[in-house]
Amino acid sequence: MLIDSHCHLDRIDLKPYQNDFACFMQEAEANQLEHLLCIAIDLESYPAMLDLVANFQQISVTVGVHPNVQEGKDPSVEELIVLGQSDKVVGIGETGLDYFRNTGDMEWQHQRFRNHIRAAKALNKPLIIHTRAAQIDTLRILKEEEAGSVGGVIHCFTENWDFAQKALDLNFYISFSGIVTFNSAQEIKEVAKKVPADRFLIETDSPYLAPVPFRGRPNYPTYVRYVAEQLAELRGTSVSKIAELSTANFYALF
Repeated sequence: MLIDSHCHLDRIDLKPYQNDFACFMQEAEANQLEHLLCIAIDLESYPAMLDLVANFQQISVTVGVHPNVQEGKDPSVEELIVLGQSDKVVGIGETGLDYFRNTGDMEWQHQRFRNHIRAAKALNKPLIIHTRAAQIDTLRILKEEEAGSVGGVIHCFTENWDFAQKALDLNFYISFSGIVTFNSAQEIKEVAKKVPADRFLIETDSPYLAPVPFRGRPNYPTYVRYVAEQLAELRGTSVSKIAELSTANFYALF
């Protein structure tokens, strides 16, 4: 059985499933998906996201505002704590820093990131971290806020082994997405070979970043198998072993 540790179920294209989410979930179960973690990126669409997944015990959720979101509500620590108290919520995020899409004074991103970390610590729930072109500040803020006390995951990992080691030292897991299947992702492949067996997760980030052979097309949680297959090849083991390890790691974290 597999777990997709990071997907955006409220944003996937349901047309192939007669626009029926329950129909999609039947296929997910048929493809041995045991659990899915549906990640929030803003508060405006959050209630509809919760409604979509409310009746499915095999789906858990997070609450947070993505670092690229500049419109809509920017939550306070207290607001995140209130929203995060639900049993359905197993983590805080997606949060972090992104200097690729945003430039100039990033203090607003820094403060949002700190608010999420503080809420996660108050709730004792792990963090889901997005970082892009912001290695130094991401690690600095995680250290300054003592985020290691709750830990979490560096999702959709796109950095190098040096960053991975420092994140691991801070009590964070490393999650690999479909990017690890790209021919251009040699550095990420090297990291995937080295991450300890008890510290990695697999994800799709669907509907984004579809793996080979679906690159450039809409992504679905059912494609997480292709990530598992790539890790199995890189690590010289079986897909079933990658599924076993990543599933155990997910439940250890969440």
